[in-house]
Amino acid sequence: MNITIGHLYPDLLNLYGDRGNIMCLMKRCEWRGIKAETRRFCLGDKIDFRELDIVLLGGGSDREQMIVCNKLKEIQQDFKDYVEDHGVVIAVCGGYQLLGNYYQTEDGIIEGLKLVDLYTEQKEGRLIDNVVLKSDLVDMPVVGFENHGGRTYIGENKPFGKVLYGKGNDGESGYEGVVYKNVIGTYLHGPLLPKNPQIADYLILKALERKYKRPMELKALPDEEEKQANDYIYHRFVTEKK
Repeated sequence: MNITIGHLYPDLLNLYGDRGNIMCLMKRCEWRGIKAETRRFCLGDKIDFRELDIVLLGGGSDREQMIVCNKLKEIQQDFKDYVEDHGVVIAVCGGYQLLGNYYQTEDGIIEGLKLVDLYTEQKEGRLIDNVVLKSDLVDMPVVGFENHGGRTYIGENKPFGKVLYGKGNDGESGYEGVVYKNVIGTYLHGPLLPKNPQIADYLILKALERKYKRPMELKALPDEEEKQANDYIYHRFVTEKK
C-alpha cells in the first residue's frame, strides 16, 4: 500500500510548524509498512489532485493567504472536484480560512476557494489560548493551540469538535473547526497531528480507503507517550480548571 501527500505552498503557508504534521503522517505510515511520499508544491508548480491522497494547507499571514488563494483559483474546480470525491484535506488556520467563501479583513475581502460553505470575519482582539476539544472523529480529546484574529462561521456544517477549553471558531459558539466529507479545517496547531495521533490515523485511514475502495484497519502503534502527553494537557486545562 502507498499514499501520496501533497503539501501546498510550504514556502508561504509555514507559520505554525506544519512540516511537523507532514513528518507525523510519514512516520506513522512508515511504522506500519505503508509507503508514503510527500510532494511539495510551490507557486510555479502544477498540481494534479488525481495523484494526491492527502492534501495539507497550512497557515500564513493575510498577504500570503491572498497570494495562495489567487493561485489556487486557477485550479479551484480541480480542487473542488477532489473534495467532492472525498479527497482527504487537513487545513490549518490560514488554510482553514481559505476553504471558505471569503475572509473579511479590515483591509478588504479575501475571496476564498468556496470548497466548504463557511466564512471568516476579522474582529477586534485575537483568540489566543490552549484548546481542548471533544471530537466525534476520535476517542481521545483533541488538543492544540490557537492564535487567530478571524472568527469563522460554519453554518450548518459539522464542527471538528466541541470546545472543552479555549475559544474555538468564534469565541462564542462553543465549537471549533469544521468537518466536510473528508476535509478537516481547524485553528489548532502546535503542530496538530503529533499531539493527536488518532487524528493522524483518521486521515491516513480515510486516504487508504478512498484509494483502495474498501474498508481497512490500521495496525495499532505503541502510542503510550503521545497518550500521556495528551492526557496531561486534558487534565491541566479541563479537569483542574473545574
